[in-house]
Amino acid sequence: MNIKSSQTLVEEAKKSIETLSPEEVKKLSDNKEITMVDVRDIRELWNEGTIENSKHIPRGMLEFWLDPNSSYYNANKIGDIKKMVLFCAAGFRSALAAKSLVDMGFKNVAHVDGGFDALKSVGMKVVEKEKK
Repeated sequence: MNIKSSQTLVEEAKKSIETLSPEEVKKLSDNKEITMVDVRDIRELWNEGTIENSKHIPRGMLEFWLDPNSSYYNANKIGDIKKMVLFCAAGFRSALAAKSLVDMGFKNVAHVDGGFDALKSVGMKVVEKEKK
């Protein structure tokens, strides 16, 4: 069986999406110009926290929660959509997620190079995610 590797999919996705450095994201966030979306699994948020003021949409539900024709659609999940900047742990899932949103027709989408750890390293505030 000849399948593409996940790394190949990520590399291909990165060719068709906007990638922002953690420093660029921090500046945009400080200026309130973006909506940050954490696509990590909820258990990752419980264990490690998330970036302050980011929205959580797990990678597995992203397309469904943002599709107005889906029974899972949640108009309030993002609210006033500015530029959506997706992040995960290291930048692989967010690259695939950003490509998927671009494929859906979203225009103002990017992802963070290096993910959550890179955002923490440039001083973005981490907040705890409470279990419900």
